[in-house]
Amino acid sequence: MQDVVHSMKHHKMPFATHTPRHFLWDVSDDGKVATITLNRPERKNPLTFDSYAELRDLFRALVYANDIKVVVVTGAGGNFCSGGDVHEIIGPLTQMTMPELLDFTRMTGDLVKAMRACPQPIVAAVDGVCAGAGAMVALAADMRVGTPRARTAFLFTRVGLAGADMGACTLLPRMIGQGRASELLYTGRAMTADEGLAWGFFNQLHQPDQVLEQARRLARQLADGPTFAHAMTKKLLHQEWNMGLDEAIEAEAQAQAICMQTADFRRAYDAFVAKQRPVFQGD
Repeated sequence: MQDVVHSMKHHKMPFATHTPRHFLWDVSDDGKVATITLNRPERKNPLTFDSYAELRDLFRALVYANDIKVVVVTGAGGNFCSGGDVHEIIGPLTQMTMPELLDFTRMTGDLVKAMRACPQPIVAAVDGVCAGAGAMVALAADMRVGTPRARTAFLFTRVGLAGADMGACTLLPRMIGQGRASELLYTGRAMTADEGLAWGFFNQLHQPDQVLEQARRLARQLADGPTFAHAMTKKLLHQEWNMGLDEAIEAEAQAQAICMQTADFRRAYDAFVAKQRPVFQGD
């Protein structure tokens, strides 16, 4: 039995020293908050076949992280992400066979699935251009902090494609409402920052020189909280889309009973009794 417990502990691994090839990876001193920076500022941080795949693989692997509790996603140079690189993705797609195209579109969708499935809450810090697949990465995050100059465009129709891409027709209506989502997905126009805030896409707006700091502040607040319980919250937010109310209430009853057995629940109670602030440790 000891061997089983030992091997389960080694099922988890640290990610603080992870070194990606196609974007930047910066981790806070305590190893809890990681920041992914899309770093091709001269092109407004477009995605390539390789960066798509590496992002997908990283978010899948974060299921096994024993240190990272929250992830911040941002872009370098005053923009978030301009979507798929026109020269490195759009051009080659016009030359591919249908099976190859389906492999690609499934891979891009797998990035969103990996972001939704990893236990860490994800905070997107969005400045400037946030377009196409970049808009979908922001949408797949749990929360979004924007700037007044953020312009978010689901511009797939602008290149002759359906507005249905990477889960857009499910995620966007649930975020901002069916009518607003329909307009953005049909027209491909940019949603302004003020619209995004009023419609619930953005949780906060800050000036460009403050947006990353504020996103990290939000991430730190989460990382210092009961992170096992946060992971449970993320799981239920995702799973309950496909449940009726009775099933959802039962799932939450089970989830809460599990969380009531955590040390963090006891720490919160002991701190309350002692008139102190609880120090959560995520177990």
